[in-house]
Amino acid sequence: MTEADDAAPGTVPVIWGDIPPRNRNFTGRKEILERLRQGRSSNITAVVPEQPAALRGLGGVGKTAIAIEYAYRYRAAYDVVWWIPSEQLLLVRSALAALAGRLGLESALATGIEGAAAAALDALRRGQPYGRWLLIFDNADQPTDFREYIPSGPGDVLITSRNPAWQATAQTVEVDVFSRPESREFLGKRAPAQVSDSEANLLADKLGDLPLALDQAGAMLAESGMPVDEYIGLLDEQIGKIMAEGRSAEYPLSVHAAWTISVKKVREQLPQAQELLRCCAFFGPDPIPRDVFRRGSQATGTRVSDLMADSILLARAIRELGRYALVTIGGRAISVHRLVQALLRDELSEQEQAVYRNDVHAIIAAAAPPDPADDRQWWRYQELVPHVTAEATAMASSRDPKVRAFVLRLMRYLYLSGDLASCLTLTQNFIDQWTADSGPDDPDVLAARRHHGDALRQLGRFPEAHRHVQETLALATTARGDRDPLTLVLRNAFAGDLRARGDFAEALKVDEETRRINEEIFGPTAPETLRTLTNLATDHGLNSDYVKARELSQLAFRLQSEASTGVSPTEVLISWYTLAWVVRMQGKYTEARDVGEEARDYGTERLGADHFATLRASLNLSIALRRMAHSREQALQLARNVYEQSKKRFGEEAPDTLAAAIAFTNALRVNGSIDDALALASDTVARYPDVYDPDHPFVHGCTGNLALLCRLNGDLAQARRLNEAALAALDARLGRDHFYSLAVAINLASDLALLGDSAAARARGEDTLRRLTERLGRDNPLSLGCAANLAMDLRAEGAIAEADSMLADTMRRYESALGTAHPDTVLAAAGGRLDFDFDASPF
Repeated sequence: MTEADDAAPGTVPVIWGDIPPRNRNFTGRKEILERLRQGRSSNITAVVPEQPAALRGLGGVGKTAIAIEYAYRYRAAYDVVWWIPSEQLLLVRSALAALAGRLGLESALATGIEGAAAAALDALRRGQPYGRWLLIFDNADQPTDFREYIPSGPGDVLITSRNPAWQATAQTVEVDVFSRPESREFLGKRAPAQVSDSEANLLADKLGDLPLALDQAGAMLAESGMPVDEYIGLLDEQIGKIMAEGRSAEYPLSVHAAWTISVKKVREQLPQAQELLRCCAFFGPDPIPRDVFRRGSQATGTRVSDLMADSILLARAIRELGRYALVTIGGRAISVHRLVQALLRDELSEQEQAVYRNDVHAIIAAAAPPDPADDRQWWRYQELVPHVTAEATAMASSRDPKVRAFVLRLMRYLYLSGDLASCLTLTQNFIDQWTADSGPDDPDVLAARRHHGDALRQLGRFPEAHRHVQETLALATTARGDRDPLTLVLRNAFAGDLRARGDFAEALKVDEETRRINEEIFGPTAPETLRTLTNLATDHGLNSDYVKARELSQLAFRLQSEASTGVSPTEVLISWYTLAWVVRMQGKYTEARDVGEEARDYGTERLGADHFATLRASLNLSIALRRMAHSREQALQLARNVYEQSKKRFGEEAPDTLAAAIAFTNALRVNGSIDDALALASDTVARYPDVYDPDHPFVHGCTGNLALLCRLNGDLAQARRLNEAALAALDARLGRDHFYSLAVAINLASDLALLGDSAAARARGEDTLRRLTERLGRDNPLSLGCAANLAMDLRAEGAIAEADSMLADTMRRYESALGTAHPDTVLAAAGGRLDFDFDASPF
């Protein structure tokens, strides 16, 4: 695209997204801006659809300023201009998700951040609804991290980066310092009253034409009224000091000198502003929320405690720093250039650095909310994350109990909010440092290890989680005792690992004992006890005791919903979808749908559609809908959506994705898509042993689904072989009276009947019905289906009267339990065989 392709002058984009304010002092860069507009040049263009453009270069040369100016100067050529802060991938995903809503797509609230971001990228690739678009990724680092977020298509991409690796993947333009005429012009705009051309020329020469240095010099001249020759004299003096001290190896002399003069001036006018600036040097390079200093005033004994306690003085200090271009003030945050931060740190001794760093640790810790379970405050935790993880902050080095307590709360926030990857990385970094500093059995180390194990489990890394938690529990038991709160939390985690291993009975034993101790120590309604209560409900369900599971899940959900503190919406939702699951397993499909819809809607509203708990609630709802009359198409659509979201959110091999694949397979089957269901089931069966132990009950349940599809596809012999293998394995692992075993036994009886062995089918059906009646009662849909199938086998064996009596009784029960229009009722009345499938249970 060239200038001639631009839209009419004065037109503005339909969508203009968070572009920083235009720099009224922007100068020059004409050649670079023209190259960015020329399109298919041999060097770089921002308009080649297949390939992005990247601006890279030395800190302080003005890469971001060029990108901002480009957006404003050529905005008439675009329908969409969208700015994407790219220091962290989380910010990239959030920015793209926000764009989805502006493009008229489903918002992140409806589809989750990952889903909305993917939808926005797809719309940009297709050029619908807008083909003229510009995305600006500001301060991107590794090209490999951005591949999935840079769309092809009819629009343009502009990237600013300090990383030369972009040369290998994108057309690049080197951004150098100003040309001398550009320096003179810039200084004329920045400090027009007192800078002649000759003075500007001399000053630019002293500052090496570096834009950041010129900006600071211009700010100083404009704000102080200092004569240029006096400023140049100070530059000579400062450069001499810098050279003498040998500190110039890493940083341009021009920036160091100009910066030193500005800091000196600020110190003369307001010493507290210099202290604030030095503190800012030990935050990360991301914007620092101004509220951090207001809320951080609770941190006493820091160099800036008095300043933070005086809101008027704090505002003045920030304003002074902004006047001299030492910070950039934007909205409710301030930013300090990473080069300025480095210079500030470099001028301090190691002891002084330690003091300021510790002050920042205390300020951040004091500014954080007290309860990570309170989702209304999660945004405050999120804005602190980049500063906790920044290298300059070095928060892992702190041994202050208050700071470590804050970091542990941050870990819990990351887990509850569903940011499991960040939780895993953060916990590992702090565990390593804390262990080196305090030993492996330090309570902070043990608590961090607990959060690490939780993240591993939710990410499906079950063997690692089990080993990790087992080791941590042993350390805590030895160091803290059996009844210590941390030990009890780890017992909860250990039971979760047992469930993930398929040791359902053992998990039940552990959770029963943990609940008893929790009630003795904390009381029956304490958050610690309620978490165990939800786990215990899951245990009973996984052991086929749905009556007890329902009682416990109802109690947990009610008490957690009523709790005012200490219980997060994530935990409420887990107890909610657990209740929906248990009700469904009892055969109460309408109730399960109603509870499930409320749970799904709550999760979408409070946590987002792509949160792991919301996706599980949605998956549960799809299964309930599949069991109901007239809802199978809706179930199929929901199951497909959850499966696609899970793949994007967790990957192909994750447990949640596999569970979604099973539900989608079953939904395809009941909607008549047998071939598609068989292909997906075959793939899922092959993947399961790589995630779970090969002898895990879920593996065998999934094999039973494949057997059912083989039979429906006409391969009766293969169906029988698979079902016999699955049943034998489930018998050995769970016993014949387990729900999973009984469902496979019903299907195996159908295999035998269709293969002509009605006697074996009858024997299998009679044994299974007896067990089902004892375990679940006669009115559970599994019992009813077994009875309807058995009536057919009795008739085939000549027991006509017995068959008629059983069928009549079964139909009365069907009509009472499910209604006359339910597909199972209709099929049983028509003499068809009832099939039963497996769905992975939520953990």
